[in-house]
Amino acid sequence: MADRTLRQYLNEPFDWLRHAVNGRRARPRVTRIGDRRFITQGLETNVWTDLYYNAMTVTWPRFFGWLAALFVLLNLVFAEIYSLGHEPIANAKPGSFSDLFFFSVETTSTVGYGDMHPQTLYGHIVATAENFVGMVSLAVMTGLVFARFSRPRARLIYAESPVITRYDGRLTMMVRLANARNNFITDASAKLWLIRTEHSAEGRQMTRFMPLRLERNENPVFALTWTLLHVIDEKSPLYGMNAKDIAASDMNFVVTIRGLDESSAQLVYSRKPYPAQSVKVGHEFVDVVTIDEDGMRRIDYAKLHETRPARV
Repeated sequence: MADRTLRQYLNEPFDWLRHAVNGRRARPRVTRIGDRRFITQGLETNVWTDLYYNAMTVTWPRFFGWLAALFVLLNLVFAEIYSLGHEPIANAKPGSFSDLFFFSVETTSTVGYGDMHPQTLYGHIVATAENFVGMVSLAVMTGLVFARFSRPRARLIYAESPVITRYDGRLTMMVRLANARNNFITDASAKLWLIRTEHSAEGRQMTRFMPLRLERNENPVFALTWTLLHVIDEKSPLYGMNAKDIAASDMNFVVTIRGLDESSAQLVYSRKPYPAQSVKVGHEFVDVVTIDEDGMRRIDYAKLHETRPARV
């Protein structure tokens, strides 16, 4: 029993390397759509699967941690390669792995202090290969860092809860949002989706994505606030549902915004999910725009989330 445990322990690194190269099934992952959770499993993955996506979505501490670990690993590998030759590096202490490691760091980073340098053909060949690998690695790292910093993102603030109240005499669902940068998002467009589970006549269960028609789904210059309006009429999937029906359902609402950010001249996207339980029926939004004594309009973004019982 002890021999088997020791054998398994010693084989773990080799098993990981074999799975990383040949591929292995990914561990189950939890995906959220609104407040609903889905567990995905059964996908094949390997060390190269979605490498760029992972580098773009991982947190900044982990991102720099991965870069630092790869940099150290790369130099450890080349230091070991240098050690296979007979005194390939001038002024390096014989048998000093640390000198070879730090020479590798100088070579990879193209610093080259001059104290140590290749002095044999073997040393020159390895240093040439390392220079090439170092330049490619530096280009990849620089590209990833730039891509993360330059990725366009909209700073939109969404009200915590949609409301359902009467507007112009019609029952209407409202979602309010604001542009936190106060810059212009040109040709902004909005979509409101309803996600719910339905059963077919054969008894099959499926998740349906249903668009909810908006009264005004485009905004030529979205700079301040925007309230999306969906009229609940006979054509609306919400028609005939009361507050209890909505709260007890498994529905989710998703708002998507798309437009051109004039500051960066890039398309920006934003998404906000709402569970059905967050919808406040019979409430209305508190006004965020007031006019002061000088006739100036004032917008109080602190009131963006505030609602009150609708006035009849």
